[in-house]
Amino acid sequence: MSTIQFFYQKPLKSLRNRVKLKEFLLKSAVSGKRRIDQLSIIFCGDAYLLDINKQYLQHDYYTDIITFDLSDKKGPINAEIYISIDRVKDNAKNLGTSFNQELHRVVFHGLLHLLGHKDKSLRDQKAMRLAEEKLLSKYFHR
Repeated sequence: MSTIQFFYQKPLKSLRNRVKLKEFLLKSAVSGKRRIDQLSIIFCGDAYLLDINKQYLQHDYYTDIITFDLSDKKGPINAEIYISIDRVKDNAKNLGTSFNQELHRVVFHGLLHLLGHKDKSLRDQKAMRLAEEKLLSKYFHR
């Protein structure tokens, strides 16, 4: 049975329809030729995610998301996604979008990494943005 859980190290009031989001993530994973077994999405602050970034990735900078894929290569998804609410707020402000829209974009970004999308090169970044927009459009029916 697939399980998606949300955890809140930092309070988050705007994620209203978690059931809809969970169903969408499950369907999107299947569309991407994977199945979710266990996915934990942890909403935290900058300091918490910076500590994780330093400890596990040896990066000393703030980031909006870190995704840990704990699955076997071809097996179902078992993963943890950590999202900094502080970065999402700043991103939304800088991009001129709503916090809710940016929050969902970052959640979808994590799922896309789990489905094999990369974002290190400029070409991969463009493909990732396109995939994020596609998921946002489907989710919000724009």
